[in-house]
Amino acid sequence: MRPIGILGTGSYLPHRVVSNDEIAAGAGVTDEWIVRKTGIRERRRAGDHEATSDLAAVAARRALDQAGVAPDQLAYVVVATSTPDQPQPATASFVQHAIGAVNAAAFDVNAVCSGFVYALSVTESMLRAQAGTERYERYGLVIGADIYSRILDYSDRRTAILFGDGAGAVVLGATRASQGLLATRLLTRGDQHQLIGVAAGGSRMPATAGTIENGAHFFRMDGRGVRGFVAENLPALVRELLDDAGVRPEEVRHFVPHQANAVMLDEVWPELGLVNATQHLTVDRYGNTGSASVAVTLDAIHTAGELAEGDMVLMAAFGGGMAIGASLTRWSRTRHARPPGALAGTAHEEARQAVPA
Repeated sequence: MRPIGILGTGSYLPHRVVSNDEIAAGAGVTDEWIVRKTGIRERRRAGDHEATSDLAAVAARRALDQAGVAPDQLAYVVVATSTPDQPQPATASFVQHAIGAVNAAAFDVNAVCSGFVYALSVTESMLRAQAGTERYERYGLVIGADIYSRILDYSDRRTAILFGDGAGAVVLGATRASQGLLATRLLTRGDQHQLIGVAAGGSRMPATAGTIENGAHFFRMDGRGVRGFVAENLPALVRELLDDAGVRPEEVRHFVPHQANAVMLDEVWPELGLVNATQHLTVDRYGNTGSASVAVTLDAIHTAGELAEGDMVLMAAFGGGMAIGASLTRWSRTRHARPPGALAGTAHEEARQAVPA
């Protein structure tokens, strides 16, 4: 059985750039304060007519183009998001239709900002389960996409300054021996679920005029508690993952973390022991893009030519739940057919052009 690996990457960041100055006053802070506390200088904001599936569809098509895979060759379309287009159906169903993946099963995964790593693990497992069948010759598409700008309280400095909108995607399929995804570790600490969440809008607290008036539909986060969770759990998870794979820390060349906060990541970085690895950050220019952030950053360094065939790449994410996950891959050679840089037009326009007649 051939291993499953990443055959192509893609991303989409909305065109509107939001500087720190634009949001600082409303949150009662300054540009200097935001940079000092988070390392973020700007983020992207989705247009009024762009939904999560629109961003996801553009990132998906870019990844498919790079991998040289047609939409009808996909067996699965899995979207990781905690800001879906609507409560139901799954956002993945809109993406499947938009890109013309007529043979694919499509569904969502919600592990908040850990969602992409969770979805990657699920999709790899499904592809492996089809070994020896016709379905094994098809591919999986994993997308992380979020529009957090729609659920933020812009007077709350703990959250308003952090988040941007975006989408990232990878194509999974059979690859060369000794390459591909080597090991994954997932962990949820439900006893700490209160650290991150949106209280209203579900079955426990349905939408009412009162919940809207009280701001219960906004995203809330205990930043200090999240820092403690990451410091306590991420280094241990990374060590366990490397042990599972039989890989020494010094063999890892690239670390692609969830882009939550550059200052927090720099604090935990020495504890990981990845002495020969580069920690890749895009949070300064894109902010925290939720479940998209790992895939967006992976695409950024891939299109920049920083990943070589055989490089050991460690991806890690953490988010509400509290959920944490890490995945190790030996990089596969990709077609790299798509040049770096954004395509013209908005995500909404590009997605509409892809909808089958």
